[in-house]
Amino acid sequence: MTIASSAIVALLVLGLAKFRGFEQLELLAFDQMIRWRAYTHTDTRSLIVEITEDDLQKLNWPLDDRTLARLLARLQGARPHAIGLDIYRDIPVGSGYEKLVEALNAPNIVGITKIGDFDAEGVSPPPTLPPEQIGFNDIILDTDNIVRRNLLFSETAEGTLSSFSLQLATVYLTSQGIAPEASPSNPNFLQLGRAVFVPLQSDSGGYTNLDSRGYQTLLDYRSLTTDIPRVTVSEVLNGEIDPKAIENKLVFIGSTAPSLRDTFATPYSAGDPEAAKIPGVVVHAQMTAQIVNAALGEKPLFRFFPAWAEGVWIFCWASVSGLIVWKVRHPILLAGCIAIVIGALCLVSFFIFQQQIWVPVVAPAMAVALAGTAGIAYRAYRSQRQHAIVMKLLGQNTSPEIATALWNHRTELLHAGKLQGSKLTATMLFTDIKDFSTISEQMPPEKLLEWLNEYLSALTEEVQLYRGIINKFTGDGIMAVFGVPVRRTTGEEIDRDAFQAVTCGLALGERLKQLNQDWQQRGLPVIQMRVGIFTGPVVAGSLGGKERMEYGIIGDSVNIASRLESCHKERQASICRVLVAQQTLDRLGGQFRVEPWGRLMLKGKQQSIEVYRILDRLSENSSDNSTDRSTESSTLRAIPVANAIVSRSSEI
Repeated sequence: MTIASSAIVALLVLGLAKFRGFEQLELLAFDQMIRWRAYTHTDTRSLIVEITEDDLQKLNWPLDDRTLARLLARLQGARPHAIGLDIYRDIPVGSGYEKLVEALNAPNIVGITKIGDFDAEGVSPPPTLPPEQIGFNDIILDTDNIVRRNLLFSETAEGTLSSFSLQLATVYLTSQGIAPEASPSNPNFLQLGRAVFVPLQSDSGGYTNLDSRGYQTLLDYRSLTTDIPRVTVSEVLNGEIDPKAIENKLVFIGSTAPSLRDTFATPYSAGDPEAAKIPGVVVHAQMTAQIVNAALGEKPLFRFFPAWAEGVWIFCWASVSGLIVWKVRHPILLAGCIAIVIGALCLVSFFIFQQQIWVPVVAPAMAVALAGTAGIAYRAYRSQRQHAIVMKLLGQNTSPEIATALWNHRTELLHAGKLQGSKLTATMLFTDIKDFSTISEQMPPEKLLEWLNEYLSALTEEVQLYRGIINKFTGDGIMAVFGVPVRRTTGEEIDRDAFQAVTCGLALGERLKQLNQDWQQRGLPVIQMRVGIFTGPVVAGSLGGKERMEYGIIGDSVNIASRLESCHKERQASICRVLVAQQTLDRLGGQFRVEPWGRLMLKGKQQSIEVYRILDRLSENSSDNSTDRSTESSTLRAIPVANAIVSRSSEI
């Protein structure tokens, strides 16, 4: 059942995920794990030359061509690997255009263009740059306007165009002897050095309906925006920077001035409100550093589970939750266990994330919660069904205490919707009305039924009062059992059942006195009854089929109790005759006065048994002058069960 319900929950969660049910939450979980990871290594290969608010005040905006040419010349003098110019320069600005064109002729410079989209126009690249030195600086945003992806290639009217970050990384890697090539595993995938750049699919990681057009990869951020060294434009122009800080570096030139509003939200925005957004030039530096690190084998790219593995992942966590619900019963403990499972899920997911594998977190957490809820709901349904079964079989004819005990032990009692057969020691009690056939002939059927129901109802009340179970009605009598269905584990418990049964037998006689008095006044028959009680082994459990089932007690002990009730019917001078066998007498502990009837052969039995008539409880009435028994034969002497020697002179 746990496996089936877990599979259903997993399919349900996967279905919800396909409709972006968890995508936004999964992205937030991704952001949190990025912040937890704390990848703080300083990027020693990169340098950002930033245009600050102070630079804007000194140099104006946009920077004129002469100033930009001077800046590039200063940087080139320190021999950087590559310079990325994150400044649009599609038209001349101010004076010095010829100087700028000359500076841009260097093969290690990459300029930018903007592709644009339906709500923004594109921007052309510097007209003198060759195509291999141009990259688009468009940044794609998720639905919550956070940058998590890097678009490496895009199709334009002119053909396939590479990104600004990829072009810069390629310039650097070429100097290291690494060139772009098709991956041997898939010719459609880009390979740079040790890294194969597998493009994002619509359902990669926590995404469920991603617009995966173009060639996108997941952006792997460093923990801080300040771990890439920065210098200002003014510092470079004024010669305040040591050339060694620029030598062999990937240099990014771009604006960080807040007034220019070239900023983007990142996974760190939620974790650091003071730095809600970072400049675009820093984002491009992060993207370029990731490509270079991956190509050099220093930090692998993110990987993702295939769809089938995500299904197994979710199913496994749902199964853990379902198993816990199946085993743990206490609601507070159960809630604590579910919380621990979700906590373990987060820890395991984060550990896998540190291995550069992004697995869903929210979807399996939802599966844990749903599996737990489904398990609780099923257990409630099963509990209700078990309650109905128990009450149908036993509840109507038991005392509230017995009904509660049955319910508390339902797990071990019920199996496959039945009370499973159990061998135990119990005390059976049978009753019958003397001369009932004669009485029934003298009453109309409807009157007889009403009178009989009144009688059986009174007997039921007494049996329940003494914690017995009415197993069945036998026409004008009952079969009651003491000590089922919960197995007695000690001799003291079995003794207590026998005591309760015998006490109940005497109480039935007292109740019958009251009934007879009432019936006599109403003109109804006055009756006598017989009770047979025996203690011994029985097998108790459900009897019947799917359509009809009842709680059955079978065994030779049941037959003996029935034969005790019916033996020597003529020997009854009291209103209620209670007979027990030696097996029951041995468990009464000397608390009753008895009258030995000797060893008798019961109908259908091959061996005789010792039979005793119960007179009363010693603690209630130890005298011998009970009016109900005054007519009993004087040859049958009443004795306490505690007597060591029982007279055999009265054996029949």
